[in-house]
Amino acid sequence: MLAAAGAAVVIADRDGANAAAVAERIERDGGTAFPVEVDVGDERAAPAALEAAALRHGGLYALVNNAGIDVTLPIDELTIAQWDAVLRTNLRAPFLLSRSAAALMKRSGGGHIVNVASTAAKRAWPNASAYHASKWGLLGLSHALHAELRPHGIRVCAVIAGGVQTPFLLERFPDLDPALLQDPANVAATIKHVLLQPEGTAISEAMVLPVRETSWP
Repeated sequence: MLAAAGAAVVIADRDGANAAAVAERIERDGGTAFPVEVDVGDERAAPAALEAAALRHGGLYALVNNAGIDVTLPIDELTIAQWDAVLRTNLRAPFLLSRSAAALMKRSGGGHIVNVASTAAKRAWPNASAYHASKWGLLGLSHALHAELRPHGIRVCAVIAGGVQTPFLLERFPDLDPALLQDPANVAATIKHVLLQPEGTAISEAMVLPVRETSWP
């Protein structure tokens, strides 16, 4: 959606083949996209990839932190390694990338950081302690950066998404009715709306929910 709006999009994924496939689809549709194979939780590789992308395109207009994983287990079965993996992807990675993006955007006079959170940042359900901790933390990080970076012209928004029709849910919960979830394009439209706000206006938090899904009352 952002490529269709004219953005040059860098697709970051730890699965290089997947990143390449998405970039190829965007290019086929007339957009501009470049794949990058990177582990977003790696403190050296992730910032380096971001800086390389900015150098290639002459700057950075927006960063969308959208990577996320979950381990659905009760706390007495959740291993420390599983806890660390969830926090590494869902919270450490946005910190690493936002820190690098902020430095780049300060040089150019502004930009946008969008952190894709979840209704899991607003309420809680059983067997998802690591996921909740990461998403509540991401919401806190977003609001802290909103306050810190606004004076530099950098707008930070947490997009709180309800259930989405993606493998993240559908592959793990096969009994889940896809009709109760929202199309990923609807969340993308919200992100586009955030990025296209006029100068002088910042959206710090936006919640986008499926009409029929019940993860939010």
